[in-house]
Amino acid sequence: MAAEPAPGEIWFLTGSQHLYGDGVLRQVAEQSRGVADLLAAQLDLPARLVWKPVLTGADAIRRICLDAGADDRCIGVIAWMHTFSPAKMWIAGLDALRKPLLHLHTQAHADLPWSTIDMDFMNLNQAAHGDREFGFAQTRLGTARKTVAGYAGDQDTVRRVASWARAAAGRAELARLRVARFGDTMRDVAVTEGDTVEAELRFGASVNTYGVNDLVPLVDAASDAEVDGLVAEYAAAYRLAPALRPGGGRHASLRYAARIELGLRAFLLDGGFGAFTTNFQDLGGLRQLPGIAVQRLMADGYGFGAEGDWKTAVLLRALKAAAHGLPGGTSFMEDYTYHLDAERSLILGAHMLEVCPSIAAGVPSCEVHPLSIGGREDPVRLVFDAAPGPGVVVGLTDLGDRFRLVADEIDVVPPPEPLPRLPVARAVWRPRPDLRTSAESWLTAGGPHHTVLSTALGAEELDDLAEMLRTELVLIDAGTTARRLRQELRWNQAYHRLAGGL
Repeated sequence: MAAEPAPGEIWFLTGSQHLYGDGVLRQVAEQSRGVADLLAAQLDLPARLVWKPVLTGADAIRRICLDAGADDRCIGVIAWMHTFSPAKMWIAGLDALRKPLLHLHTQAHADLPWSTIDMDFMNLNQAAHGDREFGFAQTRLGTARKTVAGYAGDQDTVRRVASWARAAAGRAELARLRVARFGDTMRDVAVTEGDTVEAELRFGASVNTYGVNDLVPLVDAASDAEVDGLVAEYAAAYRLAPALRPGGGRHASLRYAARIELGLRAFLLDGGFGAFTTNFQDLGGLRQLPGIAVQRLMADGYGFGAEGDWKTAVLLRALKAAAHGLPGGTSFMEDYTYHLDAERSLILGAHMLEVCPSIAAGVPSCEVHPLSIGGREDPVRLVFDAAPGPGVVVGLTDLGDRFRLVADEIDVVPPPEPLPRLPVARAVWRPRPDLRTSAESWLTAGGPHHTVLSTALGAEELDDLAEMLRTELVLIDAGTTARRLRQELRWNQAYHRLAGGL
């Protein structure tokens, strides 16, 4: 069963006032529904756009903002002031709002009917007036929001609203996320540590540790019939190495890998978990380090972090929820080694086993190979190259006084040459603006070595999510210079220390 994001709703709120009379308010409601319907028809989202009756007084505004916060189905609110809506009416509501807010600065029509405009038209269609009043109130209250200006039928407006809505879906997933840590973090590693209490306060994700041997009974309990069915699924979905096929010398390894997947799925489903971690230093009674099981669970939407890295597991689950239904893929990743050609520098990313097949360029190969660490049986894994295309890599790090997201815009490319002796899934990418600037900036920002790579999402969704979570985002892109980034980090440090004391 896939770990799909829960169905959600985005509430569409429209502001006006009683001054204009019932006739005008009926027109406002009709046109507001039209704008909401126009958006809904174009947005491909993991949530339903729900129009709400026009708001004309402080009590109704406060009540609907409280209702949005209390309704788990509501993942965010879009607000538009069709006419002039005196913003003092919105103070209590905005102060009570606990869901992401998008201020849509639009109007019911794209073009002005120049030859027929009269004062009735002007009084009805004055979002240019009303939204400025609303914008001031939000700034005066320090309300976190995204502001999008443009006609609701314009593709760039739709794209930006969709970006915010997908970030809101990721944020909603974090608010209810449960993470199972099997064992602790890898010994003596710094960046995978972090404050799980602060993470639950900031993001909502609950991270708890379970012994690996809590999982082992479920692995051992998988029936032969269940294993037979899953092995058949492997054979239909992937190119099985000859040794793993029925009658092959390593078929037993494939069957045990299937038992691990069945046990893991049962544990995660029974506990309501959306993300998990493993650690090759703590395998308890498992005979293999989970490989294909982790890869397939990620493909179904679960978050994952290796070596106990719960922060990356949390981040991956949020971005999986945000990217749900989009082309491209989203995977656990690690920068592994460099191609330092001065003209064409590249990064080769991989991990021991755990890269999600959602980013695969073709049908993965299912193989078994030795693993030089862990001291267990050779694990089964899917091997493939990542599909080319633009994307991002992003990591979540704990700086002690705050969390920081570090992201780099990239272009995934085919490997310059085949990799016949590298028995793991991998991605090759060109970082922006170039490898030298990217690497220096990432290191300066304290970015982690475990990341999430996505070719489904981009920088705007990350920026929107960071704003919703009130978490710092350091973005490395085509315009980044090392000097400018150092300055940005200093400004960010000053801001977050001041903001934390307010």
